[in-house]
Amino acid sequence: MALFENQPDDVLYFSMNDINEPMSRNSADAFLLDNRTWLTVEHYYQAMKFDTSEYQQKILAAVDSDTARKLGNAKFKRKRADFKKIRNTLMTRAIYTQAKTHSEIKHRILETGDRKLVENSQFDYYWGCGRDHRGDNNYGKILMGVRDKLNSEEQSSS
Repeated sequence: MALFENQPDDVLYFSMNDINEPMSRNSADAFLLDNRTWLTVEHYYQAMKFDTSEYQQKILAAVDSDTARKLGNAKFKRKRADFKKIRNTLMTRAIYTQAKTHSEIKHRILETGDRKLVENSQFDYYWGCGRDHRGDNNYGKILMGVRDKLNSEEQSSS
């Protein structure tokens, strides 16, 4: 018996950490942003935590998203002072740019229709829904915002 067994059909749960999910921040679909080619959204997001271009470059060169995350979460590296204020903007820029670069990611986001997108993390109450489904779900909200923008662009070009 599941903890939340009566979930509505208009909600899509996914993991932002699943490398096989195109909407994941870890999907290895490189994109160009800020004059650099980023392997994943995670690489970009982690690098933007820092002001120093040398450390950003180190994260950019990370072989995978797990390594980029570890470098981005280094305890003794000073993060930029405004990071918490701009983190949603950074994540939005990366997801949107990756979707515009890769049609399969754009298609995956658009095919969700008007369903509510929920990042199904038990432990992350900021990006995900958390164990009790009362988290902020900011990753899901960002994806829905990107979906709205992509839909608007599609309608404008028709």
